[in-house]
Amino acid sequence: MDKTCPGLKEAVAEIPDGAVVMIGGFGGSGAPIELIHTLIDAGPKNLTVINNNAGNGKIGIAAMIDAGMVAKMICSFPKSSDPRAFTDRYMAGEIELELVPQGTLAERIRAGGAGIPAFYTPSSYGTELAEGKPVAEFDGRPYVQERWLKADYALIKAELADPYGNLTYRMAARNFNPLMAAAAEKTIVQAHKIVPAGDIEPEQVITPGIFVDKIVEVADAKQEEELIRAGVTYD
Repeated sequence: MDKTCPGLKEAVAEIPDGAVVMIGGFGGSGAPIELIHTLIDAGPKNLTVINNNAGNGKIGIAAMIDAGMVAKMICSFPKSSDPRAFTDRYMAGEIELELVPQGTLAERIRAGGAGIPAFYTPSSYGTELAEGKPVAEFDGRPYVQERWLKADYALIKAELADPYGNLTYRMAARNFNPLMAAAAEKTIVQAHKIVPAGDIEPEQVITPGIFVDKIVEVADAKQEEELIRAGVTYD
């Protein structure tokens, strides 16, 4: 099945109000900036966004928050070098935050993709983040129960894709992207290059095509940090 999509607009058009959306990347590494900005143009509201952070500057997820699209952030780092977008709305009571330790966030997403509804971790035990969660003792040490994380959609960035959705990633851009691809009902990918079927060696495939629904080629993708340094505002 050919999963290529004619453009960014068509790739995100089906995402509705109230959707839970995972967005790949660790800071700017592996962040699908073009998909995010096209989603802002589409304008769905009341989204729950799952990402490593809560946006930076006036682009990407921060621009989504500025546009009033995000009702809740689930992330590890709500602060960044320029966290104004999230901070202003959070202090005004206009956005909800679920703070998750980074390793726990990654494991909750992985568990969602693997069909594991809950697991135990010592992280957050004895803190406010553990309040109301089941605790069990293993080998004399207390562990907090954490639930899986799943999403309606994942927006991710890949290096190479073939028409069937098999993906590779560039260096550290691999980060959360493969985990999110497996944990979402539908995965939408921007790839630096779409190559013919068979051009990606099987042992190089990181995300198998079974996890991918749409692919759009973005050969000249922008880097988040470069846009921030240039003072770019997306609105």
